[in-house]
Amino acid sequence: MGDVRVIEVKQSVFADNDRKADELRATLRERGTFLLNLMSSPGSGKTTTLTRTIEALKDELNIAVMEADIDSDVDARTILDTGVRAIQLHTGGMCHLDAYMTEQGLDELVRGAEDAAHADAAAGDAVEAGAECPAGSTDEEAVASSAAPVKAAGTGDPAGASVDLAILENVGNLVCPAEFDTGASANAMILSVPEGDDKPLKYPLMFSICDVVLVNKIDALPVFDTFSMERVRESILMRNPNATIIPISAKTGEGIDEWADWLRAQVAAWKVSA
Repeated sequence: MGDVRVIEVKQSVFADNDRKADELRATLRERGTFLLNLMSSPGSGKTTTLTRTIEALKDELNIAVMEADIDSDVDARTILDTGVRAIQLHTGGMCHLDAYMTEQGLDELVRGAEDAAHADAAAGDAVEAGAECPAGSTDEEAVASSAAPVKAAGTGDPAGASVDLAILENVGNLVCPAEFDTGASANAMILSVPEGDDKPLKYPLMFSICDVVLVNKIDALPVFDTFSMERVRESILMRNPNATIIPISAKTGEGIDEWADWLRAQVAAWKVSA
């Protein structure tokens, strides 16, 4: 009997994904779009932190968000309330996103913006052509309602505008998302105080691939008094000496300015290199 042929499927899958991720990064650089891959455990405060981040930056950057979950659209609805473009990605039971899935999400964001822009242009042409006014309205009212700058539905930037900062809120998990390159410009993760300061020791890959680690819920430090900022910082830097560590409280807003400054600088540097 001949030898059994063994195929390293995992290695093949990762290699293929890595190629796609590099292609996607190159495309994003050409567009001048910075993609942030945001990861954490469930309940660490990703969506609340994201909301704070949007509030800090949306007046100076065009922001769009992809919310990834196994099911539901709860987080996407929350982000839409901030006034920026957002879509929900369902993974069909998978515990992570890869570069192909991320590309699909980005394409949908662009397509949605273009569709909104075309609709806005058509509406403007109709008004200029003297389209009939809605019953009970005057010509002046119709022109006034359509002459104001129009936003794409659920967005905070003019329809069709390019995206400066795209944020992927990955599936809540400290294992799988760390294994797959999404094509992001930078990786960020949130470690919350209630999770404990030992997580960098237990989940080394997640902390080793992240450019920045946000230590969230520092307002809860008096309650979780066994959590040591000094110890967690030491553990993170042991895994990743180049990681930026920023303590924050998404609840109170403490540390959000420092985080927004870091992200603002990253976006600017990415655009310069485009």
